[in-house]
Amino acid sequence: MPKPIPIGTRGTAEETVAFEHTLTARHPDLPPVYSTPDMIRLMEIAAFHALHPYMEGDEITVGTAINIEHRAASGIGAKVRADATLESFDGRFYTVRVIALDDTQEIGRGTVSRAVVSVGKFMEKIKGKKQ
Repeated sequence: MPKPIPIGTRGTAEETVAFEHTLTARHPDLPPVYSTPDMIRLMEIAAFHALHPYMEGDEITVGTAINIEHRAASGIGAKVRADATLESFDGRFYTVRVIALDDTQEIGRGTVSRAVVSVGKFMEKIKGKKQ
């Protein structure tokens, strides 16, 4: 069981938009702007960074739900930062408020939910599912 995590705990993650983060990288007919899946990935990393210092032993947090709005486009070369703030804990799931900003504006917002798992137990469970 992790140490208690104070509501309001924060984490961040940053990256510079590169070609591999764009819609064009997924399909040549799409514009070269930051993709929603990449923005959500960065938000999830920020949420992980917020919670991880409170984990013990082989514990980590894993994503369980997302509710995100992608509100503005960012092009190649833009610096994007995701900020995460722990909003609540219901006894099993942590709800983290996330926001993504580029050099000039907010580009996305919403919440992600995460749960604590033991890496060892998790991997044993996965091994049992292989056929």
